[in-house]
Amino acid sequence: MANESIEKLARTLAESVPEGIRSVREDLEKNFKSVLQAGVARMDLVTREEFEVQEAVLARTRQKLEALESRLQELESSKPAGKKATKKASKKKASTKKASTKKTNTKKT
Repeated sequence: MANESIEKLARTLAESVPEGIRSVREDLEKNFKSVLQAGVARMDLVTREEFEVQEAVLARTRQKLEALESRLQELESSKPAGKKATKKASKKKASTKKASTKKTNTKKT
């Protein structure tokens, strides 16, 4: 909430007091203004600009997520053809890992 809005609201509140209290109107307006500013400060609000920036970031993130989801779906649909290749690659990794473990063990002794 901008200072202008707070000042306008404080002025409106001060103008709404009964006629008998109008003599302290300026003091009331200042007090209303400080109370409103303190209340707004505790609310942890963001500006419109900050909100719009975060909204744009979220939109880009959603687009990237949708693209990744469609890519994953494509990869999963083509998985049966690549299943054998994955098994071979896993076996090759395991044999390479065993060979490197043997080399490491022989170096230690």
